[in-house]
Amino acid sequence: MKIAFTGGGSGGHFYPIIAVAEAIHEIEEERRLVDIELTYYNNEPYDARALFDNEIKWKYVTSGKNRPNKRLLNFLDSFKIIFGVVIATWQLYLHYPDVVFGKGGGASFTTLFAARLLRIPVMIHESDTVPGRVQAWAGKFAKRVAICVPEAASHFPKDKTALVGMPVRKLIREPLRDGAYEFLKLERAIPTILVIGGSQGALHINNILLDILPRLLDQYQVIHQTGKAGFDDVNLRASYLLENHPHKERYKSFAYLDVTAMRMSAGIADLVISRAGNTAIFEIASWGKPSILIPMDASMSVGDHQRENAYSFARGGGGIVIEDKNLRPTILRSEIDRVLTDKALSKDMGEKAKATATPQAAKKIAEELIKIALMHES
Repeated sequence: MKIAFTGGGSGGHFYPIIAVAEAIHEIEEERRLVDIELTYYNNEPYDARALFDNEIKWKYVTSGKNRPNKRLLNFLDSFKIIFGVVIATWQLYLHYPDVVFGKGGGASFTTLFAARLLRIPVMIHESDTVPGRVQAWAGKFAKRVAICVPEAASHFPKDKTALVGMPVRKLIREPLRDGAYEFLKLERAIPTILVIGGSQGALHINNILLDILPRLLDQYQVIHQTGKAGFDDVNLRASYLLENHPHKERYKSFAYLDVTAMRMSAGIADLVISRAGNTAIFEIASWGKPSILIPMDASMSVGDHQRENAYSFARGGGGIVIEDKNLRPTILRSEIDRVLTDKALSKDMGEKAKATATPQAAKKIAEELIKIALMHES
């Protein structure tokens, strides 16, 4: 049995694929299935260690982008897309998987197009309330469509669409508290804020956080994932701002939080501040933590997906939304204080967040992929 994965080059596309692969291996062991071969198609492995740990082979394919209001770049990328379709068709023909799972993003287009040409069954998963262009197109011919939130259902055929939620990696779903304070060198008695800007960080969030950091550390301690691109700049500025601060040891910055560091950070966090990709939102929900969500500005997010995601989640009471255009130091500090000084509010938000978590999503998708693959094999 051969199952192929494809998705855009971001953690929001990649790590749900890893969650599904984990679930496939669990089912493989439970049912004593043999010879399940997993392959990931993209122009880069994204996280080679995660692929290796989950026995997923990487196959190179390429694609282009369709950028709003950039006709010249779109014209040039059209040649990359054509070339990518040729490569993807050849790769899939040689490998010939029994099913292709598409997680969205422009990088998945050529693989999904090739699967359609070769009549290989396709299943997709849509994370956002409004699907991206590739997922909206793929939904027309996919055998099955899994969606993350109810609002997405209207964009796909009803007879093949199911609400399953967001696949989250098994370990990420399980925060670690034991040993976390020692590992992160933080104090047990001080409320902890976890700030996540995504794998690439978030420049605006970083800047606003630095503006209020000295005052924050008078009351709280902060774990800050800056993103790899902004790490050196943030560290330099934080060192200057906190040079003579009596509690500078309460600030811990990381370019990137690996699985262990993220689990420990989640285990001791009293509040999470994050961008509003649905992968991040459902990870926060699985932790049962109150959150402040700051969706990317519409000019930076095609389709304004993060804003839709954030408000969809906030309507359930698990999070607070501050739009990027409204993000100011005083507003962020005020909302942090409101949550962390009101124990009843904080507890209620955490419980409501936990209620939206979907721990079985990855297994549901894995079971359907195996079912489709077995039908194709026969």
